Amino acid sequence: MDSLGRYLAEEIAVDHADGLVNRREALRRLGLLGVTGVSATALLAACAGNGSPVVGPTTGGGSPVGPTPRAVEAITFPDPAGNIIQAAWATPEGEPRGGVLVIHENKGLTDHIRSVAGRLAASGYAALAPDLLSEEGGTAAIGDPAKVTATLGTVPPTRFIADLRAALTELSARVEDRKLGAVGFCFGGGLVWRLLAAGEPRLSAAVPFYGPLPDKPDFSRSGAAVLGIYAELDARVNASRDAAEAALRAAGLPHEIVTYPGVDHAFFNDTGPRYNAEAAADAYQRVLNWFDRYLSA
Repeated sequence: MDSLGRYLAEEIAVDHADGLVNRREALRRLGLLGVTGVSATALLAACAGNGSPVVGPTTGGGSPVGPTPRAVEAITFPDPAGNIIQAAWATPEGEPRGGVLVIHENKGLTDHIRSVAGRLAASGYAALAPDLLSEEGGTAAIGDPAKVTATLGTVPPTRFIADLRAALTELSARVEDRKLGAVGFCFGGGLVWRLLAAGEPRLSAAVPFYGPLPDKPDFSRSGAAVLGIYAELDARVNASRDAAEAALRAAGLPHEIVTYPGVDHAFFNDTGPRYNAEAAADAYQRVLNWFDRYLSA
């Protein structure tokens, strides 16, 4: 299992430690990822001490932050091999200030991610959110969120990067002469880091939200300005935060690392149990400020 697969398995184990899924459901989800028997039991035990039970008045789903989303359109486009990629597309009322690639969490292309694309469009940026399970028929065709996560765990990371590069090509064609950026959440945040490590030259700005860092990253071929967003209670992802900052510094990239106090992994997702409206609102404004500085300037 590669580092992205391990991340997906650990996320299930931490959800169990946080009380979000019971043991039976955690074992079912791990089994879908191919983690069974002693290995699954050991992983749940290893993460048992890393949980932070989700309680308190600021947690749980709520109203999304930011402006009312613009309409989102379902589109398709081909990758270089001729495969069809499904995506959500949203445009601002006037000329876009730039184009933003929106990379989904481990639950696939959901209404929440479509909402993020719509909000970015309402804030002046054209936004494209590809479905990284398009080759398997798409997120909606798979249905069960646990099976979506498991299916993502079977895909080689090289295919994700190829699909995201195809999405950047599509985005560039739709917003000619505009700079491009990327924002990703959880699993998608990890893919933002991987795009940077792959040396994707078209990114001028990147914002990974609490994304897992690839092993020994080298960002020297990237030219993007990076805003890394973390959550104080997210010990698992925070373990690689210093390495991320060191790699950004070594590459000489403009960057800022922000850790929000008192919140946990996925605090930006208004449909999830760890949602924190105050932190999400501040983070959204930081994202806009970052894109305004590095995409629309």
